[in-house]
This record gives sequence, structure tokens and C-alpha cells, in this order.
Amino acid sequence: MFSSDFRSRGGSQVSKRIQVDIAGQTLTLFDDDRVLADYRVSTGLNGVGEENGSGCTPRGLHRVRLRIGDGCPVGTVFRGRRPTGEVCDASLVAANPGRDWILTRILWLTGCESGRNRGGRVDTLRRYIYIHGTPDSEPMGVPRSHGCIRMRNLDLIDLFDRIPRGTRVEILG
Repeated sequence: MFSSDFRSRGGSQVSKRIQVDIAGQTLTLFDDDRVLADYRVSTGLNGVGEENGSGCTPRGLHRVRLRIGDGCPVGTVFRGRRPTGEVCDASLVAANPGRDWILTRILWLTGCESGRNRGGRVDTLRRYIYIHGTPDSEPMGVPRSHGCIRMRNLDLIDLFDRIPRGTRVEILG
């Protein structure tokens, strides 16, 4: 089902995998076929699609290319995948209406299907598609992102701490 590029650094097969269900706005973590956790998420407001600049969430097979933010405080604000020194709270959100918040941790995705979500104008990695945290004021269970997969910050930490780089991610839409 998945190619051999889903190997961890030690060469052993990664048994954990993630499935994102766009219709249900859920992310499920599996170990083989056993469900380890279910989370509510928020995906692209513009629906599903792979085109660069679309604001859509890409479908298909992916993997976690990079894990960013390990050990950062809950609510750490990222810009360009680097902590800004800010920690998000209600007053910071109020002072920056409309800001696309990327908080706490980043799981940067790369596509695995050439022509669908890898390469050219459909490249998930070059589109900067992440699984990332968002302010608590943002709703879960409804599409609201710019194409990324948003999670509650504590849920994201839980997920982040359970998975290695290279974890398979299938986005169904």
C-alpha cells in the first residue's frame, strides 16, 4: 500500500500512520490497524485540491517531512517555521485580527504521489502544508484554514509526541 520511502532513520518500518478525513474533519492516529487517538481538526476553507495558491487541503498519500517546535511552550507563535518569541493568548489574537496563526508545533507534510501532490504546481511541501496548532478561539470540526490541517494545541502536542519523522499521512477528501 505505501512505498518503502516510509522508513524511519533506523531502517525499520514505521507502523504508526495518520488518516485525515476531510468530510468528518477528523484526524486519526493508528498503530497498524489499531486506533490510538482521534482528534477534531479544521482543514481548508476552500475545500480540497492540490493546486498551489488554491487555499485547499491536498489529498492523497503524504509523510511527515519535518517535525518543528519540540519543547516549545504551548502557544508558541511561528513565522517561516521559526518561533517569533511570542506566545499566543487572547490579547495577541485580538490585536492581530485575520492573522493566520501557526502555533505550538509544526508537522510539515510532503506529498508522495508524483503529479498529484508532489512536483510542479501540486507540491505539498512547496505549498507549506502543515499540521499545526491554532488559537483556542478558532473552531474545530469546520473547514477554516488556508489549506493546512489545524488542531487544538494540546491535541497537537499529544500527536507530535507520538509520531516520528516519516510518519505516513493519508488525506481523504
